[in-house]
Amino acid sequence: MQEGLVIRTTGSWYRVLQGESLKVNGENEIPLTSHLSPLTFIDCRLRGNYRLRGNKQTNPVAVGDIVDFELQDDGTGVITDVHDRRNYIVRRATKLSKQTHVIAANIDLLCIVATLGLPRTSTGFIDRLLVTAEAYHIPAAIIFNKVDLYNDELWEIHKEMKSIYAGAGYPVLEVSALKSTGLESLKEMIVGKTVLFSGHSGVGKSALLNALSPDLSLKVGQISDWSLKGKHTTTFAEIFPIQLSCNHAILQSCNLIDTPGIKEFGMVDFSAQELSHFFPEMRARLHDCHFANCTHRHEPGCAIKKAVDDGLVSAERYQNYLNILETISSGT
Repeated sequence: MQEGLVIRTTGSWYRVLQGESLKVNGENEIPLTSHLSPLTFIDCRLRGNYRLRGNKQTNPVAVGDIVDFELQDDGTGVITDVHDRRNYIVRRATKLSKQTHVIAANIDLLCIVATLGLPRTSTGFIDRLLVTAEAYHIPAAIIFNKVDLYNDELWEIHKEMKSIYAGAGYPVLEVSALKSTGLESLKEMIVGKTVLFSGHSGVGKSALLNALSPDLSLKVGQISDWSLKGKHTTTFAEIFPIQLSCNHAILQSCNLIDTPGIKEFGMVDFSAQELSHFFPEMRARLHDCHFANCTHRHEPGCAIKKAVDDGLVSAERYQNYLNILETISSGT
């Protein structure tokens, strides 16, 4: 029996990185590869009866999972068990489906890649991802790409959005994959970590990974002329173990997870009562509400509504909270 890290899932096959040490401080974590160590990849299938255990999920094994597998005579492997996950990002498989899809597991940082045009990333989309990250205890940052395309109007919009998310406590970076702007700051943020890059198609996730590690040579898509939205180029999630040099310092390891573009992010398993706990700027004020079960919609003595009126909580984030709350209440 051997242990490995799932770095790619395609249909019924899983590419597994065979690592020497997959445990850090006694906990299951993704190993950060060393440039001094050769990488060994094993293509594995999942033992047939294991699929029955994950009947609520479309994928019982996801990238980032640490698995046990048995080598076969033909050089492939059979996955026999999946280790407990530290965390994971999950979404609805489809809009009305009760099944879920795990995007990736065992993540140190979620980088939401956003753009203000071609395509436009809404705060509603960003907040759905942030709420899910908060719920599963995953630190998150917002990376605004394509700042080389900004005009004066877009810079003003950017300043407003940066103020919203920096005010809520999230790191915000401005980068350009095309011009290599802001990459040193991004490298400093992600070095030594397993980082999931997520966002709409066309925001430049693959281009950004190429800029961080040119040897990857990932396929980069174009924007559709008629819809002004991105076309899918990444068709499945994949982990790329790379080496980063920050400010010409010694090479350090980093695992970058590229994912297919997401049109809509369907949230699962949230209750109306707990939602506000996943907005940090609201969470800090919940104890000031008059009612312990306040939903922050219509109740008197609500500290969240007062904070919005006083400009201490973003009105846009609050509206997104109400929109998500309505989605939870209606079950859609």
